Amino acid sequence: MTELKMEPFGTMPGGDRIDLYTLTNGRGTRVAVTTYGARLVKFERLVKGTPLDIVLGYETGEDYIADTACMGAIVGRHANRIAGGRIAIAGRPYQLELNTGSKRQNHIHGGSKGLHYHLWSAAIVESGVELTTISPDGEGGYPGNLEVKVTYRLTDDDALIISYRAVSDADTICNLTNHTYFNLDGATAGSVLDHTAEIYADEFTWADAESLPDGRILTVFGTPMDFTEPHRIGERIDADYDQLQMAGGYDHNWVLRGDSAPAPYTHLKKAARITSAAARLSLSCYTTQIGMQFYTGNFLGDGTPGKGGICAPRRGGFCLETQYFPNAPAHPSFPQPILQKGRIWTAETVYLLEDL
Repeated sequence: MTELKMEPFGTMPGGDRIDLYTLTNGRGTRVAVTTYGARLVKFERLVKGTPLDIVLGYETGEDYIADTACMGAIVGRHANRIAGGRIAIAGRPYQLELNTGSKRQNHIHGGSKGLHYHLWSAAIVESGVELTTISPDGEGGYPGNLEVKVTYRLTDDDALIISYRAVSDADTICNLTNHTYFNLDGATAGSVLDHTAEIYADEFTWADAESLPDGRILTVFGTPMDFTEPHRIGERIDADYDQLQMAGGYDHNWVLRGDSAPAPYTHLKKAARITSAAARLSLSCYTTQIGMQFYTGNFLGDGTPGKGGICAPRRGGFCLETQYFPNAPAHPSFPQPILQKGRIWTAETVYLLEDL
């Protein structure tokens, strides 16, 4: 049985209140979510009787407003990058806001008013909380009024279930994900380089120095991108390999094979499993999505104080962002994140925390 508590968490610049919802299961595991950006603020488990929070982040809602790293956020309308901000829907071109790149020549995460900047409304549902927002027509350059609902649920077996639902009154783009940074040794621990990663994918999408796929889907075998067997994250992260050198580490989309997740999640596919020998914990990711961006926090370490006043170091967290492929609108051969008027888009991702 999941208990739920709501409390104030901060104030928006215009005076609106930011709330924090905390879910607690019978084992004492806690998940906290804020209405600002529908962000995951905490995923805390008792380890030898001591609470261990594995989510990087901040202490207050105001801290999250100042955040530039999308900590814990639901991002969209289009998670990840689109070259030149150019999309076409049913043959009609649209120009999206340009907000990333060496010359701010590309689009990322829905723009400067993306979903991670919204103040969402909240409703209590069974074992969780449902957050709702509307991205108005033209926001970030996207057509249509897009209503988005994201539900966070915590199960008795320490699974965090994130369910997505979206509908638009015009054909549009919809590719949402969660951008949480995890560290299984704790939110204020050091780097994740000693964590071990397994990714259930034989292929990845090659990306250039702007992290934009060029349409190629390459094999992981024979490269440092091969996590078909478990490898320590830091084992090859600085290898003399163009993908790692251009990105400063791992920040790439893997093409998921579609291996079935174990019961009771067999309707999902395996995406990844990360383990920490030090914490004796594993985090498994299962999803309905076709791709996953594995990011190792290469641009953390800017000196911004986080939880406990501690600054997260470079590579101090990892992200498992389930998604459509980045830059898909530029490559018709990729599955396209088109949401047609009146159709309902759904997705689900599960993060399961277990003892080793």
